[in-house]
This record gives sequence, C-alpha cells and structure tokens, in this order.
Amino acid sequence: MPIRIFNTQTHQKEDFVPLHAGEVRMYVCGPTVYDYLHVGNFRGAIFFNLVRNWLEHKGLKVTYVYNYTDVDDKIINRAKQEGVDSAEIAERYIREFQKDYNALKLRAHSRNPRVTEFMSEIIEFVQELIKNGKGYVVDQEVYYNVHAFSSYGKLSNKNLEDLEAGYRVDVDERKKHPADFALWKAAKPGEPSWPSPWGPGRPGWHIECSTMARTILGDTIDIHGGGLDLVFPHHENEVAQSEGCTGKPFVRYWMHNNMINFGDQKMSKSLGNIRTARSFLEQYNAEILKFMMLSSHYRSTTDFSEEQIQRTIAGLARIYSTMAHAETLAQARTELAPPPEKFAQAINEADAGIERALDDDFNTPEVIARIYEVVRLYNNLARTPGKVTPDKRAAAEVFRHWLKNQGSLMALFQENPAEYLRILDDMLLKGKGLERGAIDQLVSARSRARAEKNWAESDRLRDELAAKGIAVQDSPDGTTWEVAK
Repeated sequence: MPIRIFNTQTHQKEDFVPLHAGEVRMYVCGPTVYDYLHVGNFRGAIFFNLVRNWLEHKGLKVTYVYNYTDVDDKIINRAKQEGVDSAEIAERYIREFQKDYNALKLRAHSRNPRVTEFMSEIIEFVQELIKNGKGYVVDQEVYYNVHAFSSYGKLSNKNLEDLEAGYRVDVDERKKHPADFALWKAAKPGEPSWPSPWGPGRPGWHIECSTMARTILGDTIDIHGGGLDLVFPHHENEVAQSEGCTGKPFVRYWMHNNMINFGDQKMSKSLGNIRTARSFLEQYNAEILKFMMLSSHYRSTTDFSEEQIQRTIAGLARIYSTMAHAETLAQARTELAPPPEKFAQAINEADAGIERALDDDFNTPEVIARIYEVVRLYNNLARTPGKVTPDKRAAAEVFRHWLKNQGSLMALFQENPAEYLRILDDMLLKGKGLERGAIDQLVSARSRARAEKNWAESDRLRDELAAKGIAVQDSPDGTTWEVAK
C-alpha cells in the first residue's frame, strides 16, 4: 500500500511519490528564535519527527531540513528591550529551543540552517527575481510583484481582488499592489544589516525559507511542512518566490499541522493563554506532551485543557503499568515457550493496522487505539492471578519488545517502565489529593495483617485502598501497589 498524504494545495489525499526514487527531501519551517517556544510550536516538531521516521521505516532515505529564523523584527525588538545585540538574543533562544527539543528525545535533523548563514545566497535569489521581472526596487528596498506571478494564491486558495480589498488600510503607496511583499528591507538605525546591491539591509521573512530550501534541497522538494497558520502569507509567498525564480514546481506535497486549543479557545497572545513548552515540561514531562500531540490527528486541533492533560496521564499510566508488568514477568524463572497463538496473531494484526494507519496520512489516533487493544489483550492473558506460566512469560517478552519498537516511531514508550510509572502515579495521586507515604502505610498495615492471618483486617484495608483508587497486587515476592488504571 502506498503512503497517502493530504496535500494542502490540492485539498485531497495523494499517493506519495518522491521526485527522486528512494529519496525524500523535506523542509519544515522552524522557530523564530526570540523567546521560549510555546507548546503549539512543538506540534510540528513532534509530528514531522514521526513523518521522517515512518518514511525511513518504509525504506526511503530522508534529508530533513528544519531552519532557525535568526533575523526578524521580533528578535530585533527583544534585543532593544534588553539592550543587547540581536545575535545574542538569537543564539540564546536557539540554545533554549535545543534544550526543549532534546528533552523531548526527538531525533536530530539532517540540517538546521540559520538565515545569517545564507545572506549571499539570499541576495543572489533576489537578483534573479528582479532579472526575470518578479521583483522591483523602491528606495533601496526590493518588493515581489504578485501580479507578475499568475498563479499567486493557489496554495491558500485566495485571489488578488479579495486581497486588495483586505489591504485598503495602511497600504504602502510605493507598492504596485497592496499584496506585494518585501524581499529586501533597507537598513534602519540600530538594526543589523548586510551589504547588498540595493544598499545595506536585511532579507524579508519569506525569501529566507525559499533560499535555504533551494540551496540545500534543490529547486523542487518533496515535502514542505509547517503550522496551518503559515499557509498564508508565508508559504504562499514562498511558492511565488521559488516558482517565480526557477519556473519549476517548488513543493510536491504541502503538509500543515493544525493549531492548539485550551478548552474551547485557540491559544493566542491576545487571549493571554500562551503556555511555553518549557513550563509544560517542568510541570509535567516530555512523554505527556508527545502523547497528547499524537493522540489527535495532525490536521485536527489538539485540546490542551486540564481535563485532557489528566486523561493523557491516565492513558500513559495504563500503558506504562502494563509495560512494567511485562518487564517483571519477562524476568521470571520459568521456561520460555512460544507466545500464545492468539497473542501472536493479535500482534500481527496490530502491526498491519498500524502500517495502514500511518500510510493513510499518518493517522496516529488509530495507531494509539491499536496499542490500547494489544495492552488490553496482554492484561487479560498475562496479568491474571496465579503462578507465572511459560505462556505468560512468552507474552511478556513479545509485548515489551513490540511496544518499544512501535513506540520508537513516535518517540514514545522508551522510558524505564517502573520508574516512569511511579512518576505518573504520583501525578494521579496528586489529582486525588493523596500522598504516597500515606498509601505506603496502609499497604504496610495490610501486609502485617496478612502475616498475622488477620484476614478480616486485611480485607478491610484492601477495600479502603480500593475506595481511594489504589490497586494492590500480592505475589510470592511481596505486595506492590499502584493507582488503579
């Protein structure tokens, strides 16, 4: 079955066929580095990490470029506020982004180009646009003439007449059309600038990505990704620049991830509900953030309400509880047999279902549903009272390796199960208003009652723990407990 991708430009799913057989050239718009990134900025980082992993799993060689915009008005304004050089701001927040990215345990990209590394290529690109009639110079600045590109608006499905109506206020009279956009901006006092044929200045935002993508990946790339908010004007203008320069198709498949909601509200600065990824990771952790992002299809909105966070914690705890059980069972001193036929068949069916889901426009909710199915079957088969049998141990061995392998595609389920389950259980206890120490005391009291064969007291304490949502497991090695899943 071929991989099918929803192409933003055609508004339909298409079979994925790379320009060069066996190779994929992918460019995803990275951050503008002037502050800590909010959780929404990491949706693309998490999702496109999976895209690259799956393409490689299917046998393709992927070159994945993820840029840093280190020249921008926001960076300049932040530098002015702090009284430092804009390069210092950019360098600082590249480091902070990398800390968050590494905390998420996502794979390194093939390249992380910075705009400041490509100034000569940007100037050459703008010169080409001027030469072929797409760019024009006004007062040491260069603008793109949207009327000179007949298919302008084809990505965002906009037309120039509607755009002109929307630009009637505060229009720069020097422009030929209100939608014309800057390719090169003249230097202003106190701002960073570079020499150019039109005078000192700096590039416009859109030309930066067109140049980096073309220089590193070529005139035509296979996949260009980013947030849905970049479709217009950023990606629309990239198309105009790149195709206006080369005359070749710029991108074969456009992929855009949707936005983040907090409850029923879109996350935005105007609403004051922006949350940095750093603060989220400090309060919760990376596994929770990734699981939340991938539990929704990338083209749908993701809810970051407190209720959804708690559901995510509970779902992860259920999976990690099963992983911890399997890790323990796999070490049992019993002979190893082939896994039960029913379980082996279920694993094969899950593998096939996961492949179909990821081939079908990266349907991660279906992948997670398949994982839950296998978790449920394992618990019914191996997490039962009685001694450890060869069948149970075999199922444990298969399950723990299978889940780690499937999880690695999404950068999930690689933590130490017992240690991470304890972290999740502590979060669940906090939500219940309980403390681990108090639960430990009740469990110890129950163990003493069992040792003294005081079965009535043992049962009473078990019921008390159950009422608090605590599941107790007795084994020849002692008694353990966890929050009921």
